[in-house]
Amino acid sequence: MKQTLSLVMIVKNEESTLERCLSSIVSSVNEVVIVDTGSTDSTKQIALKYGALIFDYQWNGDFAEARNFALSKSTSQWNLVLDADEYISNNCGNVIQQFIKGEPAIGRVKIVDKFMGSDGISFEQNYISRLLPSSCRYMGRIHEQVVSNLPRIIVDVEVQHDGYFQQKKSDRNIPILKQEITDNPNNPYYHYQIAKEYRGLENHEDSYLHLKKAYSLITHKEGYAPSLIVNFMYAIMSSGHLSDGLVVIENEEEFLKSFADFQFVSGLYLLELILSNPDQYGKLLPYIERFYLCAIEIGETGLEGSVIGTGSFAAHHNLGVFYEVVGNIQKAKEQYVKATAYDYKPSLDRLINLG
Repeated sequence: MKQTLSLVMIVKNEESTLERCLSSIVSSVNEVVIVDTGSTDSTKQIALKYGALIFDYQWNGDFAEARNFALSKSTSQWNLVLDADEYISNNCGNVIQQFIKGEPAIGRVKIVDKFMGSDGISFEQNYISRLLPSSCRYMGRIHEQVVSNLPRIIVDVEVQHDGYFQQKKSDRNIPILKQEITDNPNNPYYHYQIAKEYRGLENHEDSYLHLKKAYSLITHKEGYAPSLIVNFMYAIMSSGHLSDGLVVIENEEEFLKSFADFQFVSGLYLLELILSNPDQYGKLLPYIERFYLCAIEIGETGLEGSVIGTGSFAAHHNLGVFYEVVGNIQKAKEQYVKATAYDYKPSLDRLINLG
């Protein structure tokens, strides 16, 4: 029997992105359910162009309650949950149909988050539960999670997300996260999420403090644990608490031996540590090369929380910078050439500078 599928969304003032989202998936669903939490622009008119069923909802600061209200309006056997600042970027209609014809399970789709990194635009990959049987519901005021004992299976659906690219939603998110932390002070996930909000505001001290707390609470069984540890390393550098990093590297080197992002950030950290006190830490210089070579050997794995480039062009570039710093210009050029194979402009600029 053919399974039916609804696209289920909650929106508010999304006229700039909603059509992009709907056009990317509408041909693959039987129904579009839009719950509007108070739009004053043309969001509803755009939704109507795509035949959406629109329901008004009084926003109360709880994403799970809003999502659950939206799910309750779906008439399909399955639901695909998207946000307006997301869109499907691969041809996945048949893949979705095959998945929902199978045994009941929750489908985890790849979310590619666009953000501004230190060397320009970067992309982080995460796998989020978004293909849900109709019985599933959410819990959590923010960064809400699906509550279910069903198995979670990665499905070949790729979603691009640029809602936080050069935008800040901290005025909305931080108060909700603070309330969650008040209610759940020992939940590392909320400390991890609020730390990312503070990082976006360049409040590096508060980001560091919450990541330090989160790091002390994780069991290492969490799917987000590798990303949390890597983010903690970046916060250690940004906040100037450099003395913390060596312990983290020592403790996590085995756990994250196959995570290129950890090797990458370890190389970055060691260079900063050595520059802070060459007499004390200069003996660690060879480890920088080792970490970047390890990242390159691991390559682009697409693991949860990985940033595209840490196992390829960015690692080649940073290794080139290392070789340049230690005076091995020939090796530096070799690494820059490898990075330019990915059209990585910073490496091209270094090659031009080196003649």
